[in-house]
Amino acid sequence: MAESRNILIVGSGGREHALGWKILESPQAKKLFFAPGNGGTLENVGISSSEIQKLLVFAKQNECFTIVGPEIPLANGIVDSFNREGLDILGPTKSAAMLESSKIFAKKFMTKFNIPTAKFSSFSDPEHAKDYVLKQSNKLVVKADGLASGKGVMVCTNSAEAIDAIDKIMVKKEFGKSGNSIIIEDKLIGNECSFIALCDGETIIPMASSQDYKRLLDNDKGPNTGGMGSLSPTPLIDKELYKNIIELIMKPTVRGMNQCGIPFRGFLYAGIMIEENTKKPYVLEFNARMGDPECQPIMLRLQSDLLEYLVAAAKGELNTMPSFNWKNQFAVCVVMASRGYPSSYHKGNLIKGADQDFGSNIVLFHAATTRDRMNRLKANGGRVLGVTALGGTVKDAINNAYDVVKRISWGTNHMFYRADIARKFAHVDKEALFFL
Repeated sequence: MAESRNILIVGSGGREHALGWKILESPQAKKLFFAPGNGGTLENVGISSSEIQKLLVFAKQNECFTIVGPEIPLANGIVDSFNREGLDILGPTKSAAMLESSKIFAKKFMTKFNIPTAKFSSFSDPEHAKDYVLKQSNKLVVKADGLASGKGVMVCTNSAEAIDAIDKIMVKKEFGKSGNSIIIEDKLIGNECSFIALCDGETIIPMASSQDYKRLLDNDKGPNTGGMGSLSPTPLIDKELYKNIIELIMKPTVRGMNQCGIPFRGFLYAGIMIEENTKKPYVLEFNARMGDPECQPIMLRLQSDLLEYLVAAAKGELNTMPSFNWKNQFAVCVVMASRGYPSSYHKGNLIKGADQDFGSNIVLFHAATTRDRMNRLKANGGRVLGVTALGGTVKDAINNAYDVVKRISWGTNHMFYRADIARKFAHVDKEALFFL
């Protein structure tokens, strides 16, 4: 039997809660720590995800295998620091994480290795960017080069909106240094989905297909957010498209990173646009970590021992592992958020209805929650809870999730959620779907 080990999960969101929830099922999991964790996680450590040296000391003292959830510590080189100390950790190095931390790097990388993506240009001068916009006839997307918590992408319907986006990012500095440079790309028309694979530098093992709902409001209206809900598997991906994504995008990316001397280990996330006319997959963006909120339904459907795979990936031994096993069910995650997100919102409201047993098909994954001295649960940020439910059909999973959503509240003036997560696919016949 494999040796049991202590686990440190870095992060405080729903993704980290979901990873920990699944890892605790493993016979290899000894003790599980979260840094800093949230109101739904146990064994929280008072170290933020940005305090790399403190995390390193804790992991060393407690002999932990470390899993990194969010992008910022990866972009800041947490894996490099742990590697120098000989500590076990899963995640890409700072150089490999540039697939996410620099959209310009990612776009140039994709061009070099013929990975399908939209036509683009990059700019470090706002006036040059505006001049470019005025010469274009296509609809455009303006993106901050650096990390912006999923909010640095602005889809524009005309040149005036594109120029306004340039001002917000480069002049007003709404995303700080992340907006020192931008890319402007042609807008692709089609359907978005998420494709995530576990990588060890050479081998990839795909996770279940999924999709998230980035826009704030129903019918995909409003600004981009970190994600207002998700579905797995997505009916958008059939057998042929699944194969194309692996052969045209995932494998060339892993090979290309190796050729660049920066092998990628960890969760490789490709945000995919399935082009409307050709049904060809294009990469909108890469993330260098597991998606949030895609992680929640993926973990709920996963039957395999996740920790066993994560350890194999960290050791470069994924080639010894079989494909993942998945429950033959759909899973839907509905994010309950603080009203005002992604801008300003109130913190500290008492959450009612969350501390109860919702049954085996429902898991409430915590994100921006905290507990006071009386152990009362309170809202502590933008995306607060992820109600995640299984169902034999998409419709069943939707109904199961929203039944629970309606039982939780921290005041109608202080919370909101989208009412349309996955409803577009409520009619899908499960037997006709390629299940992953």
